[in-house]
Amino acid sequence: MQAQADHKTIWTIDLPDEAATLGLAQRILPLVGANDLLTLSGDLGAGKSTLARALIRLLTKDPQLDVPSPTFTLMQVYQASEFPVVHADLYRIRDASELAELGWDEAAEGALLIVEWADKAGDLPADRLDVSLAMTSGRDPGHRVATITGHGAFAARIARARDIQALLERAGWADAQRAFMLGDASVRAYERLTKPDGSRAILMISPPRPDGPPVRNGKPYSAIARLAEDIRPFIAVDQALRAQGLSAPEIRAYDMEAGLAVLEDFGAEPVVDAQGPIPDRYAEATATLACLHALDLPTELPVSDAQTYRLPVYDIDALLIEVELILEWYAPHVARAPLSSSARAAFVNLWRPLLQQICAAPTTWALRDYHSPNLIWLPDREGVQRVGLLDFQDCVLGHPAYDLVSLLQDARVTVSDDLELRLLSHYARLRRSDAPDFNMMDFARAYAALGAQRATKILGIFARLDRRDGKPQYLAHLPRVERYLAKDLAHPDLAPLRAWYETHLPRAISARA
Repeated sequence: MQAQADHKTIWTIDLPDEAATLGLAQRILPLVGANDLLTLSGDLGAGKSTLARALIRLLTKDPQLDVPSPTFTLMQVYQASEFPVVHADLYRIRDASELAELGWDEAAEGALLIVEWADKAGDLPADRLDVSLAMTSGRDPGHRVATITGHGAFAARIARARDIQALLERAGWADAQRAFMLGDASVRAYERLTKPDGSRAILMISPPRPDGPPVRNGKPYSAIARLAEDIRPFIAVDQALRAQGLSAPEIRAYDMEAGLAVLEDFGAEPVVDAQGPIPDRYAEATATLACLHALDLPTELPVSDAQTYRLPVYDIDALLIEVELILEWYAPHVARAPLSSSARAAFVNLWRPLLQQICAAPTTWALRDYHSPNLIWLPDREGVQRVGLLDFQDCVLGHPAYDLVSLLQDARVTVSDDLELRLLSHYARLRRSDAPDFNMMDFARAYAALGAQRATKILGIFARLDRRDGKPQYLAHLPRVERYLAKDLAHPDLAPLRAWYETHLPRAISARA
């Protein structure tokens, strides 16, 4: 049962026994964090302290932690792995002014507040999560009904949690334990689902991309760069890759509107180790691309019986707006290099003819994020099917060199010059076996140009992730990407562009390979 009002989402859950009440803590866990307020309401004996205790044990990862009711102490503080947790019971206070004597403001700084009888605190923040527990007459004594209300910013979180639960129930995974895996550099997040019998799946949370501000011709960056706006491209490309005999994860269930999918779990065996790329696995990943590029591929893909998805073209506008990220983010915030309007114009004018030549070449499916974090090794399969493919929702119709340079100039793992050359030759041999007219000289020219384009884009993206999104860990990869850029710009056809970098942005190519 559900209801919605302005800035509020309500989700009502039936809890048949105490175990279900304890399980409610698992549902709440991913919804709360530092500086959040969780209020617990309900009559005496409804189970507020039981729920709080279960949630605090999950947050501290200590299932045996002693969590007494704060009825008499009024406030207890616990240290979770990432932030403090304050558990308060305000039943005994008479006036909100008494909170100051408790050191409320100091304890609440950066903490998750779990508050019982929160109405005693006076006016509550507009953004909060409330869980109301009610006993039911004529039912089992352990039976409860929980009414979860997301106020303000929590409204969207509750709507998503409700949609996830509905999908898991429909897919037969409602009894699975959920473990957060990772969130990538976008809005997507992933959880591993594990059933009591040990079977596993992946929950992908990929909500519709909110439109950013218009940056050119009234369009946001994502539209110009041909980035997926919702989950439809992922569903379409996943099914299309599987239809071509490649290893994309089987889709067990999905909710198109909410942006959710339950996927086959490929495990976590990588194509790299502590020393870097595993050569035979990178060779198979290279062969996978050669196999794909040899196929006559459709440009319109089925999503469902009633829907199709047309792959966008990786056109000049998309390629140019990506390289311009270096001007907007890397130049001012990393290189500390002020650029005049004439220098910016010269940059674009040098890139344009190079990229127009790329756009004029025959296209294939460019998966666009074909690098080590998105490749899983599947040793129980044969041939190119041993390469499990992830993160391809931004697939476009582009030059075949794009994905190969993404792999062999991996932004997160150093690929040696020797391995890169060997795998380039491996790719060329495989392509010539299917297309005797394959021109390696033309391909190498496009490879260098797209390598430079991709490295330039990534320098801008990683600087933006640090400066705008507070993710400084991406700066550690800049020297590697700068070395790739310097190497690509050494191609004779890119000499004029290299001269621009040497004059205006020497930091970007100073880290030589």
